[in-house]
Amino acid sequence: MNKKKLIIIEWSFDIALLILISFMYYLNIMIVTPKAVLIPSGSMSKIITHLSQQNLSVSKLDGVLIRLFGRPQKGLITFDETSMTHADFLYKLATTKPSMVDVTLIPGETTYIFLNQLAEELHLNRELLQAQYNKYTSQVEGQFVPDTYRFSVGVQEETLVKTLLSKSEKMMIQHANDKLGKYNKDDWFRYVTIASVVQKEAASEDEMPLVASVVYNRINKGMKLQMDGTLNYAQYSHVKVTHQRIATDKSAYNTYIHKGLPQTPICNVGFAAIDAAIHPSQTSYLYFVKGKNGKHIFSCNYSTHVKNIHNATK
Repeated sequence: MNKKKLIIIEWSFDIALLILISFMYYLNIMIVTPKAVLIPSGSMSKIITHLSQQNLSVSKLDGVLIRLFGRPQKGLITFDETSMTHADFLYKLATTKPSMVDVTLIPGETTYIFLNQLAEELHLNRELLQAQYNKYTSQVEGQFVPDTYRFSVGVQEETLVKTLLSKSEKMMIQHANDKLGKYNKDDWFRYVTIASVVQKEAASEDEMPLVASVVYNRINKGMKLQMDGTLNYAQYSHVKVTHQRIATDKSAYNTYIHKGLPQTPICNVGFAAIDAAIHPSQTSYLYFVKGKNGKHIFSCNYSTHVKNIHNATK
């Protein structure tokens, strides 16, 4: 080997060693991070740009290094420590699972209240949630299936609403096919509307077919439903219905002044209420009142109903 080649090899070795030392130094630099970092959806380049905008010391090179460990998952990731080496930071970015939150929609809850709940528990913009909901559905109520949903903290409002609507629609279609043999949107939402009244009025799932029978019987006789639960719509979901409220509420939900069903469901309903709407009990009941034991007392005529009211309240 001649002297010139030997010099080139020595220089190449020195340069490689210098690069390695610099690289190791870079990886071992101590950095301070926030307690939590939001990872957006999109390409690695988008993620790196987003992190840079959060004043985190990351570069395009880091995008290459992160791929060696894995890939960041969309959502909010939290760190046990906020001071770590650059290498540890990149590794945790690539491997830490986002913080998840379980949000439960209970049967009978209104969309108005549920959107409030989502905004609070997932730290989202309430107005933007409403705007996205209005964008993807024209139905005011009854679009969500009560269930427990899991979301990553930091989920975007549009993604959350689209996910909830998509999952709910799939469950509704499946249930309709199981119970009715087909899914017809108009027919289904009439059942949902009836079920929403049942959901608000029944004291238990066992009572639901009986309450449903009263709804159908009163409609068939041309009677007003006159049910307090229909006034527990939207923001009034948990507000006690008073005589003053009945007299002053002029909305289409007031079944004391309007005949027939409300124009839309009054809440999001569980499948037990929908099943009751599809298969109500066969009765002649037209009235019911809650008894002292919390269960409803059903009757076929008004005079008996008045006596039941007296016995329940004395």
